[in-house]
Amino acid sequence: MFDLSAWLVGLGAIFSIGLVTWFISLPLKRASIVDPVWSLLFVAAGFAYAATSGASAGGRRTLILVLVSVWGLRLAGYLAWRAWGEPEDKRYQAMRRKQDPGFAWKSLFTVFALQGALAWIISLPLLAAVDGSPGLGVLDYVGTAVWFVGMVFEAGGDWQLARFLGDEANTGKVMRTGLWKYTRHPNYFGNFTIWWGMYLIALSAGGWWSIVGPALMSYLLLKVSGVAMLERTIDSTRPKYADYIATTNAFFPGPPKGASPQ
Repeated sequence: MFDLSAWLVGLGAIFSIGLVTWFISLPLKRASIVDPVWSLLFVAAGFAYAATSGASAGGRRTLILVLVSVWGLRLAGYLAWRAWGEPEDKRYQAMRRKQDPGFAWKSLFTVFALQGALAWIISLPLLAAVDGSPGLGVLDYVGTAVWFVGMVFEAGGDWQLARFLGDEANTGKVMRTGLWKYTRHPNYFGNFTIWWGMYLIALSAGGWWSIVGPALMSYLLLKVSGVAMLERTIDSTRPKYADYIATTNAFFPGPPKGASPQ
């Protein structure tokens, strides 16, 4: 059942966090702080849905809240760690130049409100899962397994890349070992898989309509802010990336098409 009142409460939670984050970004002149907060919006939405849903609590509600919390807290911590001590992300620097004068105020809508609205829509499987029947079924277990595979790819890919970039001997080289041997974007593929896993849990609760959430996330990862955006700029910083493209799947994992030296 679609619970509109709970969904609207989730919107309020998301936008409240977004507004506070925007205020913090103003003196810092750092709109990119929205990135580590992004995944926390889903955690907040999930708990808001659970707190206001009229359905009785049960195993599925606990399961979906645990899964979204583990994913959201892990990703937020990793992105915050990666950005610590670094200048504002180049994407937001470009937006600042393009939208000045007045970017500080415009960013409330073009960065924080926009990302909040996207998170609100993508979070639909959480709403469906907490508002469904409390008993667990086959799809819940399958969805959890799919979610776990996604976490291995997202967290494992992030960890492998962080180690690679932390070694000065790899400056200018292309990461193509571990999970990166089978897909050029294991972290994005992992995120994709995580959300389809949570959708299966929502589907088990009868929330077929929440497919809009993972579909939107998939579109963003493949066509907007994920694979497409990164690969438009990476060629200039990684001269051998063209060879990597020729030998490695872009998104869905698969065997390498041929061996090539770094």
